[in-house]
Amino acid sequence: MRHSPFTAIYDACVLYPAPLRDLLIRLAGKGLYRAKWTAEIDDEWKRNLLLNRPDLTREQLDRVSELMIRAVPDALVTGHRSLCAGLSLPDPGDVHVVAAAIRCNAEVVVTFNLRDFPASALDEFEIEAQHPDELVMNLWDLDQAAVLAAAAQMRRAMIRNPYSP
Repeated sequence: MRHSPFTAIYDACVLYPAPLRDLLIRLAGKGLYRAKWTAEIDDEWKRNLLLNRPDLTREQLDRVSELMIRAVPDALVTGHRSLCAGLSLPDPGDVHVVAAAIRCNAEVVVTFNLRDFPASALDEFEIEAQHPDELVMNLWDLDQAAVLAAAAQMRRAMIRNPYSP
C-alpha cells in the first residue's frame, strides 16, 4: 500500500456532506495522502449537521467519527491551540484550522470556503487552500485507478444507491 507524505487538513465544511466525507476518507485510506482534522473540526461538522438534520442523533454522528478514526488512525491533530494567537484570517473562527495545518505540516487545507483562507495568510506557512474538487482531480492525476477504486467502494457501500457506475 502507498503511504504518501502529502498531508491535507479538512475544514469542517467538507466533512458535513456524507458522500464527500466518505470519498475523502476512502481516498486517504488508499494512501494517496494523509488526512488530518482536529476534535474541534470534528465537533463543528457534527454540530452543524445536527442543526439541519433533526432526524439524526449525536450518537449516530459520534459513531461516524469513530469509523473515520478507524479508517485513518493518525488523523487527529493536537497541540495546535498555542499557534492560534499569532494567526489572522478573515474569519477568526477558522484560525484553529490553519494552526492545526501548521502543527501537522499540511500542504493543503481542503475547504469550500476558499475566501476564508487567503493565500496572503497561508503562503508564509507553505499551505494552500484547495476546493475538494481540486484535491480529487489532483489525486486523479496522481493515480486514476486508486481514485476509481475508492469511488467504487463508496458506491457499493451506499444503502440507498442512486448512483450508477
